[in-house]
Amino acid sequence: MKKGGEARVVLVTCGSLKEARMIGQSVVTKRLAACVNVSLATVESVYRWRGKVEKAREHLLMMKTTAGRLVELEREVKRLHSYDVAEFVALKVWKGSKEYLEWIGESVGKGRKGSR
Repeated sequence: MKKGGEARVVLVTCGSLKEARMIGQSVVTKRLAACVNVSLATVESVYRWRGKVEKAREHLLMMKTTAGRLVELEREVKRLHSYDVAEFVALKVWKGSKEYLEWIGESVGKGRKGSR
């Protein structure tokens, strides 16, 4: 991958650490993400839901994947997530180390083995 190329960072929040870990394990096992960082500390989210401003403590997932895996990754996150509307925000990677970006691509590639 040149520069960021096809690399994406996907942000997902979960209401529990158990759910965050389960989603992270599933998407890496299924090669939909190369790596998932799970925040052990909670983040405080402030959001509007059904006409009211709400607050919640959530665990943030940062998933590293490619543009070509986004549809399947989103489908798996929605399948496993407990929220009615799960956060799924994909950010394009503009630049990164050549080796790391190649590893992302290899790790989510079908039938290839990525290692770090």
